Amino acid sequence: MLRLLPIMLFFAMALNPATAATISKTYSYFPIGGRTLSEIERQLHTRGPRLDSTGQRHPGATNMEFTTRIDYAESRGQCRIENARVSVKAKVILPQWRDRRRAETEVRLIWDTLSRDIKRHEESHLSIAKNHARLLEDTLKGLFPRRTCSALAKQVEETTQRLLAQHDAAQDKFDRIESINFESRMMRLLRYRLQQIEALQMRQQGR
Repeated sequence: MLRLLPIMLFFAMALNPATAATISKTYSYFPIGGRTLSEIERQLHTRGPRLDSTGQRHPGATNMEFTTRIDYAESRGQCRIENARVSVKAKVILPQWRDRRRAETEVRLIWDTLSRDIKRHEESHLSIAKNHARLLEDTLKGLFPRRTCSALAKQVEETTQRLLAQHDAAQDKFDRIESINFESRMMRLLRYRLQQIEALQMRQQGR
């Protein structure tokens, strides 16, 4: 699941080297216990990060902060955007299971599959954010000059809010699709994982 922090806008008149939209990420983990799937599920529901947007706890979360820096330049009675840089700072929160050694093989297999899917889901949020950060950056760079920098700054803010709303909608759509397809996706991943294990065992027996 995704949690967005308010966007930060910085405006400057200085000239700086052009850069592409960037994303930086850090990971943190919350511990869970449990030797059975039902125990693990309860731990995820009680110890997972709580999102303000839903008021519920989730097995994983991604906090994001968009920062936009704009360089303006005035010449010949016009104000133009000299450069625009958009960056995303993300913190990914994932579960860390501590009872692996005490659990049965089947439980470990299902957990490995589930934890990989949780991480993939959260990192997909990062990919969506980076794509929209690039779109925002390119769109801001393409804005036409205005007679005053204050008028251009207002257009920058309006454009930023509009594109961030599109980003939020894309993230929400992704969550809805993932939720609908969760069961079938997990079954497919488990079958694939079992096939890998069986193939490995057959190779070992053939030695």
